[in-house]
Amino acid sequence: MAQFHPLTVTDIQKTTRDAVVVTLRPENGADFTFTQGQYLTFKRDFGGEELRRSYSVCSGANDGTLQVGVKRVSGGVFSTWANTELDVGDTLDAMMPMGGFFAADTAQTPNILAFAAGSGITPILSILRTAMDDPTVRATLIYSNRNPNTVMFREELEDLKNQHMGRLNIVHLLSDGSQEIDLFRGRIDAAKCDALFENWIDIKSVTTSYICGPEQMMQTVAQTLEGHGLPKDRIRFELFASAQMGRAKLPAIDMSAPEDGVEGQLTVGGETWSFVIPQNTSLLDAALENNMDAPYACKAGVCSTCKAKVLEGDVEMIANHALEDYEVDAGYVLTCQCFPVTSQRVVWDYDQSEH
Repeated sequence: MAQFHPLTVTDIQKTTRDAVVVTLRPENGADFTFTQGQYLTFKRDFGGEELRRSYSVCSGANDGTLQVGVKRVSGGVFSTWANTELDVGDTLDAMMPMGGFFAADTAQTPNILAFAAGSGITPILSILRTAMDDPTVRATLIYSNRNPNTVMFREELEDLKNQHMGRLNIVHLLSDGSQEIDLFRGRIDAAKCDALFENWIDIKSVTTSYICGPEQMMQTVAQTLEGHGLPKDRIRFELFASAQMGRAKLPAIDMSAPEDGVEGQLTVGGETWSFVIPQNTSLLDAALENNMDAPYACKAGVCSTCKAKVLEGDVEMIANHALEDYEVDAGYVLTCQCFPVTSQRVVWDYDQSEH
């Protein structure tokens, strides 16, 4: 399941000073068919250390091309390399597309309202490009940035809007005050949402909302949407960074658990292994320490790459920024954030993760 496949870089284009769009071609007959809003997890060795990073696909599902957007992050080894050293002809290793940032029933989403901030536009662009292929769909995008020079995919968004006049509306919010209309100045917050819903957007006609950006912004938008009557199950999230990197607190370890750990059993790629999970060790880390080829990327509860289904035993998931409530109710977890809270064994299966 954690198998990586080679992708050849066929084109690199700057979309802002510190962001690039990378076009990729699968090799060896690999099928990288994706659903709009999904992401790719890449790995690369830097100075003897393997790094894994996930980047959202920005091309539409029907475009016939595979593209990801990579914004350079301060101190980000992979993103800096991709923006400064990656070249056409290079090969990147990536997992198959993953993620659930899309509506399961697109026929029931004729009126989309999307919110994005910064590089959060990347999966939103894929969703909008795909949605516009259906002539019955209408969409509005609220896109927040510091100033016009930091707007990723500015030309692509304008082209998409011009191709679908009357069906796609784009509102740029800029925090530098360069917008002439007060409504379009500042950041996305509760007051801004209320003003937009009162003066610009008919929230009652919205069937699905997509939100991608910083955690606090997404929570604020979601709460405001619910306050204006949009059902929770019609609000989709994609977090590209978390204020809570890694573990938030110590798990509630069962004091009756043996000091040397708990028996663990995992299935991945059709094979099953058993080993001991040391105390205060996540399911994912225990698997990796035992040389299991378990899938992972961010290890912060953000991307869902390490999603698995717990079949036996009790665990505590101390952070979750990626799974929906119904997934958790069905037994799915983010193994990077899960710790045993039982003296009995824990059994989990990556092959049932429905990636």
